[in-house]
Amino acid sequence: MQLVAQGWLVLTLTDSPFYVGLVSALGSLGVLVLTLYAGVVADRSDKRRVVIVTQTLAMLQAFALAALVWTGAVAVAHVLALAALLGIVNAFDIPTRQAFVVEMVGKDDLMNAIALNSAVFNASRVLGPTVAGLLIGSLGIAACFFVNGVSYLAVIAGLLAMRLVPRPPAPAAASAWHGFREALALLRSDARAAALMVLTALLSVFGFPFLVLMPVFARDVLGTGATGYGVLVAAVGIGALAGALGIALASRRVAKGPMQLAGAAALGLLLVAFALSRSFPLSVALLALAGCAMIVNNALTNTLLQTLVPDDLRGRLMAFYAFTFIGMSPLGAFQAGALAERFGAPWAVAIGGAVTAAAVGIVAWQVPAIRRTA
Repeated sequence: MQLVAQGWLVLTLTDSPFYVGLVSALGSLGVLVLTLYAGVVADRSDKRRVVIVTQTLAMLQAFALAALVWTGAVAVAHVLALAALLGIVNAFDIPTRQAFVVEMVGKDDLMNAIALNSAVFNASRVLGPTVAGLLIGSLGIAACFFVNGVSYLAVIAGLLAMRLVPRPPAPAAASAWHGFREALALLRSDARAAALMVLTALLSVFGFPFLVLMPVFARDVLGTGATGYGVLVAAVGIGALAGALGIALASRRVAKGPMQLAGAAALGLLLVAFALSRSFPLSVALLALAGCAMIVNNALTNTLLQTLVPDDLRGRLMAFYAFTFIGMSPLGAFQAGALAERFGAPWAVAIGGAVTAAAVGIVAWQVPAIRRTA
């Protein structure tokens, strides 16, 4: 809901696709700058405690946005600053939360857990945008931010209620730079892990930014307004939810490497098709398929990386993953916004999709070990 409200708020305040891309870029800047250090912190800290702190700070950010909009004091500078602050919080939250999953379920059920986690996340993407569109039309944008803030109370309560097997954190004797070099050495020694990181970075810059331009597609390309915007984003969530549940149900039978490559290639081709569409129903269907392909790629990439790494390096490897997956997003959002401003949103998405499909082909050719990973 907050993502929908934030995109619509920025477009309302500025009437500029560039600023829509900029606010998304600033939201990921903290991940780009700090997440590699945050991975070292994750490996040396009580992960649940770190996540409780980050979720509390995210809650306060949502309440601040709600207050600014309700009082009429909001300006685009406020939205940009709070998005940048949330990016700093996420820099520590994301790698810690990803590494925390295996502590709850163990390696045998890791793929199933990651898929179910994706299913829960994308179920909210189905409901959230639809509700957000209705709330924006009836109660205003501030209501979306406020409800999001309240929802964090349930998250924090759930974390506090957990009873986990104690795991002593790793000693902090070595420097953070030494911890970073250990993770880098692992990537250098494993071609599959390195290739997955490179592919994730390319998808973050060229593939995933299509989500940033959804307000522009809804208003200017398809002419459907805020309600249509919610439907478009929800379609991505529906497809992603279906893909995540499929991966969870078939977790013991999926050939991880080939399926990951297939999901990434399908995403690129579907984005090109979406960029060419001017029919709202067809665009919704293509976005649902793109959401499914995207989550298949994301869940399998996450699983492959976590199964390739030893336990004491998991937080740092997940920090590298967050760096490429989210930290590179500012570049993606910036280039998508700039291309959309100059050539139009359809061209920006079509170029991103074509680059994505080509990148998958090159990785599959250069690193055949991924194709053979069961």
